[in-house]
Amino acid sequence: LLVLDVHSRDVVEKLIKAKCASENDFEWIMQLRYYWQAEPKDNCVIGQASAVFDYGYEYLGNSPRLVITPLTDRCFLTNTGALSMNLGGAPQGPAGTGKTESVKDLAKALARQCVVFNCSDGLKVSMMSRMFAGLAQAGAWACFDEFNRIDIEVLSVIAQYMRIIQKAMVTNKQNFLFDDRDISLNPNYGVFIT
Repeated sequence: LLVLDVHSRDVVEKLIKAKCASENDFEWIMQLRYYWQAEPKDNCVIGQASAVFDYGYEYLGNSPRLVITPLTDRCFLTNTGALSMNLGGAPQGPAGTGKTESVKDLAKALARQCVVFNCSDGLKVSMMSRMFAGLAQAGAWACFDEFNRIDIEVLSVIAQYMRIIQKAMVTNKQNFLFDDRDISLNPNYGVFIT
């Protein structure tokens, strides 16, 4: 709570310095904002720029949060924009700079389950098929760490799996054919590579 409270204080100071006076000012809409929306369904929604998400209500425990820096804010803004277009995210940067932790922290902010998967050259297509089917049905996020270590043959199949799920999301399907199985699709699904 302290980490989030300090960030909120910094945001208010930034809004005052920028003379933000309207809810349409970019300094305001670029923030991750929570609203209670009574219509069409009684629900908490999260907005950032033009992206809008339903709150996930996934209990993740009382886990630590990252200190939120201006770079974290930009990372969140980029990734929520990508998610709103049914795309994934691929934060880049040197090792140890917090790419994976930023994805996990955004998942916490949206109350989504995030599965971090450390990739290696031992990954098999059958394992990835089961993983993507489970993620799509559960509406969980995957964060593939060290994605560049995957063999090129497996990588091409993973790209096809991602594309199949993405096409189903773009067309708002509730069920779709995935690897010769008819599975349900939870629209909270997201995928990131770091």
